[in-house]
Amino acid sequence: MKQTGMLAINARLEAARAGEAGRAFSVVAQELGVLATSISHIGGELRQAISANIASLSNAGTQMLVDFKGTRHTDLARSAVEIIDRNLYERSCDVRWWATDSAIVDVLQKPSRESVQHARERLATILRSYTVYLDLWVADREGRVIATGRPDRYPLAHNLDVSQEAWFRHALTTANGDEFRVCDITTNPTLGNAQVATYSTAVRAEGRTRGNAIGALGIFFDWEPQAAAVLDGIGLTPAERRGSKLMLLDASHRVIAGGDRGAFGSHYPLRLDGRTSGYYQHDGALVAFAETPGYETYRGLGWLGCIETRTDESV
Repeated sequence: MKQTGMLAINARLEAARAGEAGRAFSVVAQELGVLATSISHIGGELRQAISANIASLSNAGTQMLVDFKGTRHTDLARSAVEIIDRNLYERSCDVRWWATDSAIVDVLQKPSRESVQHARERLATILRSYTVYLDLWVADREGRVIATGRPDRYPLAHNLDVSQEAWFRHALTTANGDEFRVCDITTNPTLGNAQVATYSTAVRAEGRTRGNAIGALGIFFDWEPQAAAVLDGIGLTPAERRGSKLMLLDASHRVIAGGDRGAFGSHYPLRLDGRTSGYYQHDGALVAFAETPGYETYRGLGWLGCIETRTDESV
């Protein structure tokens, strides 16, 4: 374009030097100047168009990476909460089954030193087989704990009054032996301030499905190591894991597993925007989440899997 412009200038000079003989050539020189200006203008527009296309392609590529990672992390978040709920479904089966055990029914119907000892032995046997539990408690109709599976490890549970505790009160509201109750994750001071998922149901007369409630069985799932094992098994690469927070949130978006050290019980500012799963970008982070779909007859408690990944430097 510069060469065309110089050629137009030189042509005008030569036309002027030739005088009358160069008049016709002067017209050509002027047209050549117009052409040079037009070419220059087209070149500028072309450079702008190329720059815009490059920027558009770059933005599209970046968004594709965001969408790919967001979709993948949403799937991983869903996987985490599904694995947890499959595990907790089994806990709901355990509590309903064990509440019909003859040793547990007998200690409530015919309390005696012998029946208490037999119930303790039976509970201890269960705990040796099911290592995911911290303890199992049998409480009478008034809410007094009369038998536990680990009296040596947790002596404060003996004769404990649990009449005002949610798991006991909720257990007595079950209509039959097919129902159970579950509480959100809490720390239990009697069990060494361990984080527990507590499942309960009423123990019924003669162990019958529709018998009268004569007490309650509470089982205390050792939450923290089990939840950590699930989160550790989620398929993030080592590099992704270093820049991410994997969390389980309850229905109130309270952190119940994962996150930063000491995050348990803190509120996470999750934005659902009416969705049960998805992802979004906020304040230099990509946040993916998925609510539990439940498992079998266990509808879940509205918990969510959540993965927050920093995107300040790269997606």
